[in-house]
Amino acid sequence: MKFAFAHNNLNVFDLEKSLRFYNEALGLSEVKRLTPPDGSFTLVYLGDGKTPHKLELTWMRDRKEKYNLGDNEIHLAFAADDFAAAHKKHEKMGCICYENKAMGIYFIEDPDGYWLEVIPPSMA
Repeated sequence: MKFAFAHNNLNVFDLEKSLRFYNEALGLSEVKRLTPPDGSFTLVYLGDGKTPHKLELTWMRDRKEKYNLGDNEIHLAFAADDFAAAHKKHEKMGCICYENKAMGIYFIEDPDGYWLEVIPPSMA
């Protein structure tokens, strides 16, 4: 028996805002969308166009408050083929929330407060 990564999920409060962020910040684009007939939730799967792995964003219609992320110690990591250009872009976007220059990595924060690690190709 073998298992393979399929996707990771993040629950989001404002789906359109999150879709814009993930597209602008990381170049992810929508590859699949599921909404039941009652419209109670929407699942949007984002892909990078390079790997089969997907990021699933879940929006719940009846959610009235942002999600409590606790200590937010869990994160996703993205390897940037041009780390310096990625850093410059994210700096301009104002979404860098933590930087570890000694390790050569940094984190960006999405509209819901999730931290996303950005690493150079050598660390992928």
